[in-house]
Amino acid sequence: MTGDDLIARTRAFVQTHVLPIDDEHDGDITAAGGDALRVEMQQAAREAGVFAPQVPVDCGGLGLGMVDRSAVFEEAGYSLFGPLALNIAAPDEGNIHLLDAVATDSQRAQFLQPLARGEVRSAFAMTEPSPGAGSDPAALTTSASKVDGGWNINGRKWFITGADGADFFITMARSSGEPGRLGGATMFLMPAATEGLEVVRHVGTVDKSMIGGHCEVTYTDAFVPDDQVLGGVDEGFTYAQVRLGPARMTHVMRWTGAARRAHEVAVRHVAERQAFGARLADLGMIQQMIADNEIDLAATRALLRVACEELDAGGRASSSTSIAKTFAAEALFRVVDRATQMCGGLGVSSELPVARISREIRPFRIYDGPSEVHRWSLAKRAVRRIAGS
Repeated sequence: MTGDDLIARTRAFVQTHVLPIDDEHDGDITAAGGDALRVEMQQAAREAGVFAPQVPVDCGGLGLGMVDRSAVFEEAGYSLFGPLALNIAAPDEGNIHLLDAVATDSQRAQFLQPLARGEVRSAFAMTEPSPGAGSDPAALTTSASKVDGGWNINGRKWFITGADGADFFITMARSSGEPGRLGGATMFLMPAATEGLEVVRHVGTVDKSMIGGHCEVTYTDAFVPDDQVLGGVDEGFTYAQVRLGPARMTHVMRWTGAARRAHEVAVRHVAERQAFGARLADLGMIQQMIADNEIDLAATRALLRVACEELDAGGRASSSTSIAKTFAAEALFRVVDRATQMCGGLGVSSELPVARISREIRPFRIYDGPSEVHRWSLAKRAVRRIAGS
């Protein structure tokens, strides 16, 4: 199958099988059926030949690189439920990438293979309440204490996406050093049934399309055997970078699809709506909003491609992914906000998908690093590069 064929198949699948469900339930995955719906949609995606295009070939996927998956992920993201249907939604997509890069053979068999096949879901547990890790991962407070045969994990996490119903967690815990020190973190693979690991509650957020919610999770002497350490001890922050850069870019891909839908809905609306003796689409202020949306979408794709090419070439792409993520999070929200304005009252109603896309895309300016943190990081790199200090 060529890349163009896969893009076309994905577009057709999402339009036919996924968008009607998304629209019927206003983008609320729990109301639409939760995990039962996920299983149903993923089976339909398999039958359509579009399931898990990014998954490694040895796990049954197409093994697409970052550049090649961009347009496919955008088509999937045209519906809020599309990424879930294709098994390319966060956090599973990022966890698949991480496990493929780091996991041992036995860990691949136990954790990666079932996740890649869509048999289970997963969660990535790093974020903590203050004063713990959030925008500053070095503040990590969840502790990992060495005991006979493994480790005891103690601590508290929250905003853990997909935690409710996850089969396993990739948990970041401090195995050495003190909070505030960048080193000393380790990743642990923890089945949800681990004694002492508890999903306490859902943290209420504005978005409703992420299956499993954003949850608070506690660890009380939760034991992890040595063979379920993911990667090297004290190397967790290094491995986090393996996951975070690509995961930020796949977020951009998916949200570009959602923003494009809002834009297209708005353009169709203003092309049909008459006011002040003309089509809205013929009024200068509306034309400027349409043009600015086209510019923001094109610029997002261009910056995304630069970062993806660097990642495909084996680079860390720290700056290019921060640039693309920051620009996209703000530009795509601008696209949706203009679309809302163009649609008037309908833009803030459930009659059109624009309002729910606005609801879902707003958190992207915070998730995977707030815009301010990325700007701070970019500025520090620029000063080092240009001024040598």
